[in-house]
Amino acid sequence: MADDDDQAPPYWTLISVLFSTQPLTPALAMTLHQTAYELYQRGDSVGQVAGDLLSGKVHNLRKEVHLGGIAGPAFEAEIDTERGSGMVRFLLTRQGLELMQARPPPLKPRAKPPLLN
Repeated sequence: MADDDDQAPPYWTLISVLFSTQPLTPALAMTLHQTAYELYQRGDSVGQVAGDLLSGKVHNLRKEVHLGGIAGPAFEAEIDTERGSGMVRFLLTRQGLELMQARPPPLKPRAKPPLLN
């Protein structure tokens, strides 16, 4: 059975980087996307981002950015990685937002039945 990552759209359709002081790996781009997407859905201003070699904050700039044919809500991340501190400005693409909304919600783990001992 394929896991959820196999079904996720590629990161380059979800996020468009406007500026970065750190090189972005696909894993870092997807982590930033996930945090920004959650902020976008909830309408929150700031979210924590964390991973094995990453920590920082993502800020919802509450602006719509248009860059040629690419448009979407803008975000800024202050990150600390194994390569040092940095800043990333990016947008969630409209195409990516549509793809994410078309995906089925993730399965929630089932609660364990109570023990009968």
